[in-house]
Amino acid sequence: MKNILIVDDDVHIGNMLEEILSKEGYGIWRAYSGSEALLLLSRSKPDLMLLDLMLPGLSGEEVLSRLREDCGQGIPVIVLSAKTEVSEKVALLLGGAADYVTKPFDTRELLARITVQLRRPAPLDASPVLAYEGISIHTDSRSVTVEGCEVRLTRTEYAILKLLMSNPSQVITKSLLLDRIGADTPDCTESSLKMHVSNLRKKLKTINDKDYIEAVWGIGFKMKGK
Repeated sequence: MKNILIVDDDVHIGNMLEEILSKEGYGIWRAYSGSEALLLLSRSKPDLMLLDLMLPGLSGEEVLSRLREDCGQGIPVIVLSAKTEVSEKVALLLGGAADYVTKPFDTRELLARITVQLRRPAPLDASPVLAYEGISIHTDSRSVTVEGCEVRLTRTEYAILKLLMSNPSQVITKSLLLDRIGADTPDCTESSLKMHVSNLRKKLKTINDKDYIEAVWGIGFKMKGK
């Protein structure tokens, strides 16, 4: 059974969510404040968290920040909030939230988003260093070097390169690439993906004039072989 932590001080909303999710077969944990949520998380780990932003004491934003710092990044967090500003949504997604659902929400949509988060595969690599043909990615520091020379990448470029280097012999389809990096890079869309890859290729090529990434027409991208 998958366990979902509901963090919301609104008892009525919490009860409604608990009833709906219990009927779907999920185990439900409840917290009514940011401090209570962090205390619970320090003792055990749910499979997913539904997090309100307007909480007594510690806000939802602070809980999200503490979660990343103290409890690791393995718990997908879906933010539930009445705030509709795009800038706030982007900031929360970049700050570690897996998804953002605006109140009031359709329960069918929320259930679908929960299903998507719970079925996401684990990261394809666990090594702190990825290496391929002279490129090294130090995942702990999020730094990239080509033949020992540091290459400064944007967050999106880094995410693309990391996914490609985690699967150097495979063609990564555009849809898979967008799905795997989408939560961390909301600026990367289907229309902008080609531009991000092009910029990444240029930056890598400046070190030794070598093109490391191959476009597979109509499908996606892969690391170039020798």
